[in-house]
Amino acid sequence: MATASPLASGGSAAGSKAFDTARAWRLNPKVALRPEPFGALLYHFGTRKLSFLKNLVVVDLVRSLADHRSADDALAATGIADADRPPYLQALASLSASGMIVPVDDQPSPTSE
Repeated sequence: MATASPLASGGSAAGSKAFDTARAWRLNPKVALRPEPFGALLYHFGTRKLSFLKNLVVVDLVRSLADHRSADDALAATGIADADRPPYLQALASLSASGMIVPVDDQPSPTSE
């Protein structure tokens, strides 16, 4: 399993387009988040992929995404300063590329994995 950032692993953002922080995001409904002492485990029931969140701030950020109008708002509400954002944006991009988080307006069809 490749590590995409020091904060999240299990997917890779390599070759993907930049993460859109102006969009609203949420945890994919097919994904379960299980808190752990090191952060959290994410399991995607459609793809059977497992990812690790290795930072409690990232866990809080991912949990709060659906409560905000944009990823930018979620980052600010989590207390992540602009200068500290690059590793968090890399983690979000990796989670997006692996389907662990999805844009709010992208509703998965009942038959899609």
